[in-house]
Amino acid sequence: MPKNKGKGGKNRRRGKNENDREKRELIFKDDGQEYAQVIKMLGNGRLEAMCFDGVKRLCHIRGKLRKKVWINQSDIILIGLRDYQDQKADVIMKYNAEEARNLKLYGELPDSAKINDVQFDNAEENDIIMFDDVSDATAGAQPTVTELSSSEEEDLTDESSDEEVEKYKAPVKSYSSKKGGGIDVDNI
Repeated sequence: MPKNKGKGGKNRRRGKNENDREKRELIFKDDGQEYAQVIKMLGNGRLEAMCFDGVKRLCHIRGKLRKKVWINQSDIILIGLRDYQDQKADVIMKYNAEEARNLKLYGELPDSAKINDVQFDNAEENDIIMFDDVSDATAGAQPTVTELSSSEEEDLTDESSDEEVEKYKAPVKSYSSKKGGGIDVDNI
C-alpha cells in the first residue's frame, strides 16, 4: 500500500489560489469582447450581467474559471460576445478592485460604473442606529407585555380583576444575585 503523504487530494490543489496576490498585467477588451458588471448570480455556472454597451446578457462562466475564481454580485468582468446569440456571452476573466479602478482611470469603463470597494473608513464602532417610532401604527393591536416579579404578580392577583391579570400575564423570570445559577442554597 502507498504511504499517505498527508497533503490531500485534487480538491486541495483546486482550492489553492497561488497567483491571487501577484500583480498581473491589465488586459483590455478586443473585438468581440465587452466589459460588464454582474447583476445577479444565477447558479450552475451562470450569471446575469449588465454590459457597458447597454445590453443585459446571460453569461456562462467558463470551465477554467469555475471553482477557481469566485465571481460575486457587482464584480467587473470581461465577457466574450457570441456571434450567433446577442443575449448570451461567456465570462473570460474577472477584474479585481484595483484593476477595475485602473480601467476606469484609462477611460475603458464609464464614470457611472460602481467598483466593488470594501472600505469601512467612515464607519465607527459606536454609531447609533435610530429607528422610527412605530407605536402609532400598532396602537391597539396588542397590549404591551411586561415582566413582573413574583411579588408584583401576587399583588396584582389580589387587587385586580381577571381582565387585568390576563393583560399582564407573561413568563416570570426571577434572577438571583447569589452564585449558583439562581438556586437558593439557604433553603436546601
